Amino acid sequence: MLRCKDASHLISERRERSLTLAESWALRVHLWMCVNCRRFARQVDQLRQAMRGLSARLDDAEYGPGLPEEARERIRKALAERNGTDAR
Repeated sequence: MLRCKDASHLISERRERSLTLAESWALRVHLWMCVNCRRFARQVDQLRQAMRGLSARLDDAEYGPGLPEEARERIRKALAERNGTDAR
């Protein structure tokens, strides 16, 4: 049987890759028995949905102005100086 530590790892991993059949069944059994890991899985799903919503709002032109061009240029210059390269 999975430990909670292993289950939480698989809960996170299943968003990045397909779990093997053995991993998937082990996680299902663990989630069936462990209320804390079920709660963690729900929280991960809620965070993912919230980040998707935020990302969609940030891409929306009506959400607000982007970074002013002068600020972008200051950032470019500071990064170039830090990296020892040309600003463009």
